[in-house]
Amino acid sequence: MAKVKILMVCLGNICRSPLAEGILQSKLSPENFTVDSAGTASYHIGKLPDPRSIAVAKKNNIDITHQRCRQFTKNDFDVFDYIYAMDVSNYKNIIRLAESEDQKAKVRLILNEVDTLSNSEVPDPYYGGDDGFDTVFTMLDMACTTIADKLQQESH
Repeated sequence: MAKVKILMVCLGNICRSPLAEGILQSKLSPENFTVDSAGTASYHIGKLPDPRSIAVAKKNNIDITHQRCRQFTKNDFDVFDYIYAMDVSNYKNIIRLAESEDQKAKVRLILNEVDTLSNSEVPDPYYGGDDGFDTVFTMLDMACTTIADKLQQESH
């Protein structure tokens, strides 16, 4: 069986998507699943996730210090089976790069996994305080639990 590949996407790939990557990785077996993250913007390419994302992940026994920021590319449509956007703006940015309906069908808003068609967004905690990172972690943990459950059921 081929590995299922999942990509988490936010704007800069330093706050939300690295957390989503780390959380989902912690819930899935690396033998069957690959999880990565990217940003739609190029601001932070090659950098570590935000120190506050690293801290909230560590507080929840997840290490994301091996991650490095990268930008989403058209090639990601060919590599990944599922692409999760953190908000509507990034969802639209990803869809704009899609060249087929099959590619568009891979892209989803991550919180729609918990509350179907709500189009709720994971808020960007970058400009706020540490408590925003805790809130984002909780939201992503809930979504990633749902995603992991679905993926594991599909892979059996």
